[in-house]
Amino acid sequence: MVPSGEPPALSQFVPARPFPSMRRHARQAGCAARADVTIRIAVCAKQVPDPETPPSAFKVDEAAMRVVPTAESRPVVNGFDMQAVEAALRIRDSTGDDVAVEITVLSTGTDFSMDAMRTALAIGADRLVLMDDPAARDLDSTATARVLAAALEKMGPFDLVLCGRQASDWDRAYVPLAIAEFLAVPCVSFARSVEWQGEQDPGWIRVERALVDGYQVVEAPLPAVVSVSNELGEPRFPTLRGIMTAARKDPTVLSLADVGVDPAGLSPGLVLRRLYVPESERRCEMIDGVDEADMGMRLALKLREAELI
Repeated sequence: MVPSGEPPALSQFVPARPFPSMRRHARQAGCAARADVTIRIAVCAKQVPDPETPPSAFKVDEAAMRVVPTAESRPVVNGFDMQAVEAALRIRDSTGDDVAVEITVLSTGTDFSMDAMRTALAIGADRLVLMDDPAARDLDSTATARVLAAALEKMGPFDLVLCGRQASDWDRAYVPLAIAEFLAVPCVSFARSVEWQGEQDPGWIRVERALVDGYQVVEAPLPAVVSVSNELGEPRFPTLRGIMTAARKDPTVLSLADVGVDPAGLSPGLVLRRLYVPESERRCEMIDGVDEADMGMRLALKLREAELI
């Protein structure tokens, strides 16, 4: 898919650095261990129809060309994006007492399910930001990346942006790459692990990329965008305390205008002509015969007539 139009004007995406020098200053001054260094991580998450919905419960409004939520097909957070949240939490778990990790979850769209979107807060994210705007209802991948990039710049600086490798509804795997392009920062895809390398200046990440025949180790300077794959492992389950804490946190709701995006400039790079549930027909024909050998021969003839064998 080729982006249409010019990308939005984005200023230089600068992280809060340098990490190691701040840590050394605290040690030289004889300060007690405390969070003198802050790593700011943003996780881009998408609300999608539950991929576990049975086909019989999947409904599509063909006139509006969108999926209709039902009691059996409630929206959820994209599974790969939840694994990106887990990657951010593992970075927090691995840092020392003098390093604080702030995790912001960002999503764009409309008609958000708060029960679904608060899942990231329930497992440990600090903040939820929703780009809730009617003009963001039917954005394609290019426009979505533009909006997210503008929001990241507006709310930043962030040191690391994590995304799921792809969304379970469209499976394009395009948005993380486009975000990195619009922000002019490195992008590492298909991560099965993400580690913050705090002893290097000005701060790096070490990523293991999942490949078909193994894995590849990549290091990149911060700020950077990383897309997380399912090889990272399942995200942690929310605790009762986490669920109760998340219920008390109100998301920050922004419009496109709040981040300086003109909806008129979000011309789609992909035109959707039709959205529908494919129809399939099944027929069962019983093959009779005098014995099993005769029935097998008749079956083989039927399959050959149908050019299946």
